[in-house]
Amino acid sequence: MSDESSEIRLRIKRGITALLLGIFLMAGVAVAQDCGGYNDTIVFGEQDWDSAQVHNAIARHILEEGFGCRTSIIPGSTIPMQQGTIRGDIDVLMEVWMDNIPDFLPPALESGQIVNLGINYGDGQQGFFVPRYVIEGDSERGIDPIAPDLVSVADIGQYSEHFRDPEQPDKGRFYNCIIGWVCEEINTAKLEAYGISDEFTNFRPGTGIALSTSMEGSYLRGEPWFGYYWGPTWVLGKLDMVQLEEPEYTEECWEHLTNMDDPEQACAYPASVVTIMVNGEFAENVSPDLLEFLSNYNTTSGQVSGLLAYMQETDALPEDAAQYFLETETDVWTQWLPEEVAERVQDSL
Repeated sequence: MSDESSEIRLRIKRGITALLLGIFLMAGVAVAQDCGGYNDTIVFGEQDWDSAQVHNAIARHILEEGFGCRTSIIPGSTIPMQQGTIRGDIDVLMEVWMDNIPDFLPPALESGQIVNLGINYGDGQQGFFVPRYVIEGDSERGIDPIAPDLVSVADIGQYSEHFRDPEQPDKGRFYNCIIGWVCEEINTAKLEAYGISDEFTNFRPGTGIALSTSMEGSYLRGEPWFGYYWGPTWVLGKLDMVQLEEPEYTEECWEHLTNMDDPEQACAYPASVVTIMVNGEFAENVSPDLLEFLSNYNTTSGQVSGLLAYMQETDALPEDAAQYFLETETDVWTQWLPEEVAERVQDSL
């Protein structure tokens, strides 16, 4: 056999070896990223508010890049999304607010048509806020504290002169919840119960934009502001606000307050618990690793408010906010995943 023939055979052998190795490695990748053997597309309910859409974008990126899954969304409002999850049209809901669940959801949970995987975040906020500089000042902005002893709603009456209502300058102004919302009625009852309705006008904005604009505008000007707000929201993510203390929530107090039958009793809003729910058949058929990831998924109201502020300031889409979260909160989301899955997600960024 000539040296030339031997060289050709050697090249062919090496080529075949390289080809087989490539096929083997590709097969290994496919095995590692085959969505745990789940062959269907995972459908998320794209509920019509930003925080739910950000959570969808984060979870979908991890499932696609880390587990090799196919995902999609079905957009809609709360009730149709929850009903669709019960029917199986939707597999995953990343935000279910437990203090606002409809009557049909508990029976579906009990029967296993829908499964609660646990808390996404359990520290949703509602209450009365003032800017931090009102209490502590802000030396960088040249703002002196005007209410250094302000801790609770019970203290606010003595500082009413600093929150002057431009239309009634003999009173302070309290910015209530949006007119027509249940929280507007509850806050009105609270003003009476806390004995501050004589010191503050009950100003009711007509829209959510009007309320957030009043807070942001006052904050940027370094002026006092006192009112109701909730989180997670972009405005609480952007501005340094302090929630004033109220008497501790109890079911008895809340029943009196919401029924408006005891004007002298009020307390804090109950903590808002937001959970992740999936369709029951999906939970049975999907791999344990995927279900464990969704069960491990856990954030805070502060983190979500920060992402919403990022969207507001940069005009970002939910997918952009998800990318930002995955790039900046590595210590958080890697705890939800096996190491090899986390590495694949990291490599995709």
